[in-house]
Amino acid sequence: MTATTVTGQRISIFPLGGALLFPDMQLPLHIFEPRYRALVSDALARDRLIGMVQPRDDKGQLYSVGCLGRISEFEALPDGRYNIILSGVARFRVLRELDVTTPFRQIEGDLEGADAAAGDPLASVVRASLEREARRFAERLGYVVDWTAVSRLDDASLVNGIAQVAPFDIASKQALLEALTLADRAEQTIQLMQFYGLTDNDGEATLQ
Repeated sequence: MTATTVTGQRISIFPLGGALLFPDMQLPLHIFEPRYRALVSDALARDRLIGMVQPRDDKGQLYSVGCLGRISEFEALPDGRYNIILSGVARFRVLRELDVTTPFRQIEGDLEGADAAAGDPLASVVRASLEREARRFAERLGYVVDWTAVSRLDDASLVNGIAQVAPFDIASKQALLEALTLADRAEQTIQLMQFYGLTDNDGEATLQ
């Protein structure tokens, strides 16, 4: 799929607070609300695409950037619920919300200008710094990581993988998703790992 195939087209959205999806990453979801069961049913009958976007507040306002996901796996349960896995396709920018009769919300989304972060590879010094800080961060948190496998990841998969799984707050993850370039996202990820890796005696993150 190229960005231009869905630019300016309708995207059915799932504005689920706390659930961010990054390109080429996967997000498992249990779907139980009737409106989102309808969303999944509709997506399965059409193109399997769902837009994940963060709500900005409890009034339904949305952040301007989300990530389009494709249902790569699903399990339809007897009572109408679903277990699905969304695989990130590309970021999108919300142009406007559409007036629809479906129980789920739909927007007009633009992928053409919103996916610049998938562009040029990282400079070798940035890649080395990212891997080094990821090792330190994982050690501080007690994570067990296959670093040989990590070293084989392409730049985008490494950056997006850390951004999706690291225990950053939602505002920080949204900022990572909105980063203009992959290099920007990598630099922000390094800074966040350094910040979240600093703890005081109470286990709270502190600025030094």
